[in-house]
Amino acid sequence: MVLVVDDDPDILEALSEILEAEGFEIRRARNGKEALERLEPHPPQLILLDLMMPVMDGWEFAQRMRQRPPVATIPIIVLSADRNVGSKATDIGAVGHLAKPFELNDLLDMVRRALSQGAVTTGR
Repeated sequence: MVLVVDDDPDILEALSEILEAEGFEIRRARNGKEALERLEPHPPQLILLDLMMPVMDGWEFAQRMRQRPPVATIPIIVLSADRNVGSKATDIGAVGHLAKPFELNDLLDMVRRALSQGAVTTGR
């Protein structure tokens, strides 16, 4: 299951529909606060995270998530329009990042790669 976190309803819906069409189970959140609430009791296998959001941004979400042992190691892919997306993704321990706008095939490849690596390291 993939948790998609983005404050833009059009992007959230588009990403969710695309991933569902590819066979992924999706859970949605519009900000970091909602995302934290959706981590348990059934943690996602991967999080697609926007960084710039109201209520709680992606940076704070990642810091809080990493402090919760049951979910601390869930891989994150950062999706952001920020020009420094690469360094910010590294700072929060993301397994990958894409600058908005991004190519759909790049996103799908990154999601599949992250999930397959997660399956090997976490036994899922």
